[in-house]
Amino acid sequence: MKNLGKPLILIVLILSIIGFESCHDLKKKADLIIYNAKIYAPDSIVTGVNCIAVKKGIIIAVGTDADIRSRFWAPENINASGATVYPGFTDAHSHFTGFAQGLRYADLTQANSFDEVIEILQGYRKLHPDGWIVGRGWDQNNWPGKSFPDNKLLNKLFPGVPVVLTRIDGHAVLASEAAIKSAGITMPVKKDEAFIKNGEFTGIFLEEMADKLRSTIPLSSIHEMTDLLVTATRLCHEAGLTSVTDAGLNKSEILLLDSLQKAGKITLRIDAWLSPTEKNFDYFLKDTVYQTPFLRVGAIKMYADGALGSRGACLLSPYLDDPQNQGILVTSPDALAAVCKRAYEHGFQVNTHAIGDSAVRMVLHTYAKFLKPGDNRRWRIEHAQVVNENDFALFAKYHIIPSVQATHATSDMDWAGHRLGYVRLKNAYAYNRLLKQNGWLPNGTDFPVESIDPVKTFYAAVARKDADGEPTEGFFMENALSRINALKSMTIWAAKACFEESRRGSIEVGKAADFTILNTDIIKAPEAKLLMTKVLYTIVDGKIVYKAR
Repeated sequence: MKNLGKPLILIVLILSIIGFESCHDLKKKADLIIYNAKIYAPDSIVTGVNCIAVKKGIIIAVGTDADIRSRFWAPENINASGATVYPGFTDAHSHFTGFAQGLRYADLTQANSFDEVIEILQGYRKLHPDGWIVGRGWDQNNWPGKSFPDNKLLNKLFPGVPVVLTRIDGHAVLASEAAIKSAGITMPVKKDEAFIKNGEFTGIFLEEMADKLRSTIPLSSIHEMTDLLVTATRLCHEAGLTSVTDAGLNKSEILLLDSLQKAGKITLRIDAWLSPTEKNFDYFLKDTVYQTPFLRVGAIKMYADGALGSRGACLLSPYLDDPQNQGILVTSPDALAAVCKRAYEHGFQVNTHAIGDSAVRMVLHTYAKFLKPGDNRRWRIEHAQVVNENDFALFAKYHIIPSVQATHATSDMDWAGHRLGYVRLKNAYAYNRLLKQNGWLPNGTDFPVESIDPVKTFYAAVARKDADGEPTEGFFMENALSRINALKSMTIWAAKACFEESRRGSIEVGKAADFTILNTDIIKAPEAKLLMTKVLYTIVDGKIVYKAR
């Protein structure tokens, strides 16, 4: 009997394997099965739908655990343990490449005074003793006095060193004398884009002048830029993002993204918008958009005005706290119309940054010269922060899409009233009213202007409060989004905004297997718990790209 033991065990093992394989032979093979989950399919939880099967990056079945697991098997399985599975979160307006570049700069977002900015820069200089000093994220609205700084202290502490510090909104910079000289900026300049005192530059520059200063900053090497983009991808996945918009890129940047995606180094879907240069147009502006499974190039990014925080947003009447100023129109109606004409002829979107009510009106009227009844061009106004009462209906009339960023409302609410006054503030950040114009709208963050975290976007959209739960009653709650609509604005509507709704954005058979799995049902959880939500998994194209430890 002793000698029969090993052969008998071997026979039992072989029979078990044969039985296991025979069981698989009766089932269809998938690549991934997610089970024991709560699933928003497509945008609400249906009783009994708690399992998804995926093959070759596509959803092939959605149903009950018993049904799906009796028909499919997969080498990889995720037991969600009751966690909630959402369509992969999409940021409908961000600056992904800019965010990546900013990872090498001094982070000024937490500075509560200019003195704290200086402390951060001094620490940065110890780590980076040579070359330029570049930082991003300061906001004078968070400082005592709320006034723009000047460059005197920069010149004293960093003599001869080019220093360029970009404001949180990206529309203003503070530059040292050395940086101004490096950029070749001399008098005279556009008076509304440079701050001058006693005949000298203070170091504050807005819009095109700010761009000119930033353009002189030494570029990263391809190797360094690749590492930064890969790191930025990881951070996006950790936040639960599966897709982003990259608003305003040049040919070289887009081609680098494309190559890194094809090499598997960037596992993030990107809707890339062209900056309006002839070089970009010559390469990409064809009669069909450039598209791969991970990249779409089918839109042109334009700017109509500046930002509210730096008083560059173009208003119909002056700023309440700066009566001599109505902001800056950075693109003329004729220049915008020229780009619109070319875009319309080639079937491209035009997506224009417009924050002030004057800029919004100009873009609406310019778009209206080209858009025809029944057009499905999905031309967009990015931000649409301040809209005149008489202009809301134009969004619906011409099917122009307002693209919003919910956290802008809660970031700006403490000071926006001082800029605008009550009447204009009531028609600002009017997300629910804008949604009603076409029945949908996309939502994003504008990162790195705001946090990349889509849960914060959701919270700001539905609660209209900051992270401390203020104001208690919410900020103009008539313009809060319902929780389902807020979810759609980050999933199916964000996909629709770039013509991708048939490929992704909801959990349905035949669509891309992009999922964000959270430990919280954000549709039903108490408001106070929303910001405690954690990302458990991020899945792109059926592959796990992030798993919480």
